[in-house]
Amino acid sequence: MINKQKVPVYGDGKYVRDWLEVEDHCRAIEVVLLRGKLGETYCVGGQSKETNNLEIMKMVLKIFGLDESWIEFVKDRPGHDRKYAVDWSKIHRELGWSPVYDINKWLAKTIDWYKNNSWWWKPLKKRAEGIYSEKQQSPEAVVNLKK
Repeated sequence: MINKQKVPVYGDGKYVRDWLEVEDHCRAIEVVLLRGKLGETYCVGGQSKETNNLEIMKMVLKIFGLDESWIEFVKDRPGHDRKYAVDWSKIHRELGWSPVYDINKWLAKTIDWYKNNSWWWKPLKKRAEGIYSEKQQSPEAVVNLKK
């Protein structure tokens, strides 16, 4: 949307993901390093309510002041997982960690960051698109990704 382009949404958009603000993720890493038990695994998640991609997209549209005509439903990827669920109850129960950032606040904050820092991400996006384009044209491109 920053580039004034419609946003592709796979399939019906009802794919569920667990969304987490980066600062909450960093806090989780810190709490595991400081108080976690050696050899234990702690899953980190951000939501207590499932939110699908279409709901996220509608939140983003609202932040941009745009309507749903900016959504472009595209053919789903083969083998696309319908849901990624993270049970972060163990890190909460044993280490007292839980996310502090509300999705409505951090989503707007994240969008503002991207609007104000295009100098950083636009060259990376261009490079990634070039790699993807090569990959689509040539099986050898997959090997080149590792270099």
